[in-house]
Amino acid sequence: MQLRYNYRVYPDVSQRRALANAFGCARVVWNDCLRDRNEAHAARLPYVKSAELSRRRITQAKRTEERAWLADVSAVVLQQSLRDLDTAYKHFFDSLNGTRKGRRVAPPRYKSKKDTRQSIRLTTTAFSLQENGTVYVAKVGNIKVKWSRSLPVAPTSLTVTKDSSGRYFMSFVVNTERDILPDLDTEVGIDLGLSTFAVLSDGTRISTPKFLRRAEKKLKRLQKGLSRKTEGSKNRAKARIKVARQHARVADRRRDWHHKASTQIIRDNQAVYVEDLAVSGLARTRLAKSVHDAGWSAFVSMLEYKAVKHGRYFGKIDRFEPTSQVCSACGTKDGPKPLRVRQWTCQECGAVHDRDDNASKNALAAGRADRLNASQSAGKTKTKVPAQRVEAGSHRDGRTTAAGIPGPQAGEHVNLCR
Repeated sequence: MQLRYNYRVYPDVSQRRALANAFGCARVVWNDCLRDRNEAHAARLPYVKSAELSRRRITQAKRTEERAWLADVSAVVLQQSLRDLDTAYKHFFDSLNGTRKGRRVAPPRYKSKKDTRQSIRLTTTAFSLQENGTVYVAKVGNIKVKWSRSLPVAPTSLTVTKDSSGRYFMSFVVNTERDILPDLDTEVGIDLGLSTFAVLSDGTRISTPKFLRRAEKKLKRLQKGLSRKTEGSKNRAKARIKVARQHARVADRRRDWHHKASTQIIRDNQAVYVEDLAVSGLARTRLAKSVHDAGWSAFVSMLEYKAVKHGRYFGKIDRFEPTSQVCSACGTKDGPKPLRVRQWTCQECGAVHDRDDNASKNALAAGRADRLNASQSAGKTKTKVPAQRVEAGSHRDGRTTAAGIPGPQAGEHVNLCR
């Protein structure tokens, strides 16, 4: 399977300038090629092939006075930018003709130098790992890396990213074997919520950490200071970075907590069943901030790829399954209940249920039933695990990738699944 290892890097001043040039050149090639295809489409001309774009917007453009500075960066960066554009078009076309599942994918858009996130992608011909612990990037130099864990095998590609808070990261993609855990007899159903993040069918309750709520006071102060700065001033740029860094801290803490909780669940259970929640719909309600703070989608995605990595079974039950309306003891459907009802008594058997505990038990039962039906139709259907989207350059063609979190000590080997 394919995994992604992420590391914090610390380029010096000259290397940051070289990376800024690489980000800009990759962006220009993307925009030039996208403009050619849009103009051809508007003129009802044939779709411009990648080979023609490469010759026109990379090879020939370097010889012109207007684009001569494209030669200052590695040619691999420019070619990979064109390949990323081809991938974006493929996702758009696949979404139009129905071969790509999920929400409709929009056509590629132009990139701006004001985008808070910049990235370049490199193949093995444009980077190498040095013996002194640095990573050589073509026409940038040897960049210092904070090695929180060692790579299991030689990487196949590298993505260098600058986030909105000004931090730099290197993301290596490696092809490795799955880490299969010993089989267990335990299975668990999970009910996700806001007051309690997750309730497991075995009685375990995971409290909601509320990272964003806990940081709101400081965020409010920083955002108030940002709003008082003059548009376009250097002080406003500094204030924006302070706000971005605080948001990055919140996101990092949430992601680290998700990794630890999801890994513990996968290691302790042979099969995990969770409800397929409509997060995008809930994010448009009055509970939007709490829904985003919980990060259900990221947590479920971690459960999914870690189950594949460790040889566990992961199942999603239908979002319309009435887990909160059915008695887990006798199976009687008691009708919908408002969120303020946390306990209820079954009118048929008299069992007293906690709303979340009952829902997790029903999720376990529904997941087992779906798994039985799936095993009976084995070989007739296939389920692909979507790739992780944490880092730029992740493939979404059914191959599983994972985003790593730096470990506590440099040089220590830490599994991606925490």
